[in-house]
Amino acid sequence: MPSVHANGIDIAYEAHGDPANPPLLLIMGLGAQLTLWPIELVEALVTRGYYVIRHDNRDIGLSTKFTDHAVPNVRRVALMRLFGLRARLPYRLTEMADDAVALLDALGIAKAHVVGASMGGMIAQLVAIGFPERVLSLTSIMSTTGNPRLPRSRPEALAALMDRPPAGASFDEILPFGLRISRAIGSPGYPADETRLKERMERDYKRSFHPTGAGRQLAAIIDDGDRRKRLRGVRVPTLVIHGVDDPLVPVEGGRDTAAAIPGAKLLEVPGMGHDLPMELVDQIADAIAGIAR
Repeated sequence: MPSVHANGIDIAYEAHGDPANPPLLLIMGLGAQLTLWPIELVEALVTRGYYVIRHDNRDIGLSTKFTDHAVPNVRRVALMRLFGLRARLPYRLTEMADDAVALLDALGIAKAHVVGASMGGMIAQLVAIGFPERVLSLTSIMSTTGNPRLPRSRPEALAALMDRPPAGASFDEILPFGLRISRAIGSPGYPADETRLKERMERDYKRSFHPTGAGRQLAAIIDDGDRRKRLRGVRVPTLVIHGVDDPLVPVEGGRDTAAAIPGAKLLEVPGMGHDLPMELVDQIADAIAGIAR
């Protein structure tokens, strides 16, 4: 697995396709390794003429871990944000956006199409906000603006996501956690194949098992607050993709994102939850390529 030292950390990444083609950066979500981008989607984007890069965010996968820092109390972070205060954190979401740009720098890429899913969508938004000259187009998938007035996650979806296995757990011990998350946040119209799901979970477990990183990333999400005012300044071609049946980030989050960004297009997908089903790979790839063009 190649990696670069950028923005003060090691960032693991993969690149697919012809480097002569327009670059497209994929940014994954909370506690998720780069491998959660289905290779079928990566290949579909390559087939559509893009040089596709996916990377592990800081504190996950094979990128630098922040194990010297405790997991912040997210309730305290949220309370402080409510009163306009900022907690002291190991890192902020803006630093994760800096990581993405630093990776592009290290790879010699001046501009890229930027695509993010869930927390990765938030990071992609921040790249477009902070580095507009580096972004050819923005696609925000199953993400949101941080608007505190939007509908909240369904309780069962949030509970499944927050109930994480302890560090050092075996694969057999984490398997029930992963299956519960998939059932709670997955696409009701496109249920995941359980055999394939177990194989992916085992692959990712063997690659890296680092459950505490998600807690620090979650604190960074909460700390970033409401991005709507910042998003109004985004001027790059933008697409928002959101599942109508997303139980973790309700579809109103996607609608709010599209409403905040001038000229943004919104694609609502019936039956889609908070994942990337195989059945939707071509539709999602076509939509990303469409805004990129």
